[in-house]
Amino acid sequence: MANKEKEKKMNAKQRAYEKKQEQEGRKVVNWIFGVLIVVALAFCLMSIYMYG
Repeated sequence: MANKEKEKKMNAKQRAYEKKQEQEGRKVVNWIFGVLIVVALAFCLMSIYMYG
């Protein structure tokens, strides 16, 4: 009986950890896309300035 409770508690911890990792992963991906967009805009503006 105690083993099932321990397993249930462990699963809850694993789910909580997995949820936290997913949220942090999304945050990192959003930052990466944001930086890529800013760099692309800077490149476009630089190209327009140099060749325009």
